[in-house]
Amino acid sequence: MRLFAVRSITGCFMDSQELADFKADLRKEMFARREEAWRADPLAGEVLKRHLIEALAMPPGLAVSGYWPLPGEIDVRPTLTHYHREGHRVGLPVVVAKNAPLLFRQWDPAVDLVQGAFRVMTPPPEAPEVEPSVILVPLLAFDPDGYRLGYGGGFYDRTLAKLKAKAHTVAVGVAFATQEVPMVPRGDFDHALDFIVTERAVFKF
Repeated sequence: MRLFAVRSITGCFMDSQELADFKADLRKEMFARREEAWRADPLAGEVLKRHLIEALAMPPGLAVSGYWPLPGEIDVRPTLTHYHREGHRVGLPVVVAKNAPLLFRQWDPAVDLVQGAFRVMTPPPEAPEVEPSVILVPLLAFDPDGYRLGYGGGFYDRTLAKLKAKAHTVAVGVAFATQEVPMVPRGDFDHALDFIVTERAVFKF
């Protein structure tokens, strides 16, 4: 079996099947670790908001995307509410199709959300599209070099590649501090995020 230029947390190079198995095992571990952090600190999103506001210099009117958190994900709703009140256009992700980049629709607190793919709450189909300049990215694990382990669908990888090819887009991973690992397994097409922000610290890459 051909070896790919993929390195694991152990520092060893892995073939494609070994990488897939390794990521699957790591995801299970990180889901459990994140769940524990979420239950231990349900107000971490408020602290995260303060760190994000301090870390990101947001010009007036800049479009930003977040996500409506699922159980276990650090809560970015306080941050989204802040940016909305400051006059920024706030988008939430919508899954269009498998293997396709995400689409973002504008979030209005006065409009009810609808359930989309993977039980994710999204703005209704009639909400206008938003092309964000800043994207808050959920994740399962991150490392000191700014790489992330996602959920395995590749939606954010394709989305960031598309947006960064068109314009300068700032990608900000948001997580609990306990989601840090020594090294996220990565391949040739993986790219580091611009920031990682947790309830304890801000990392800029």
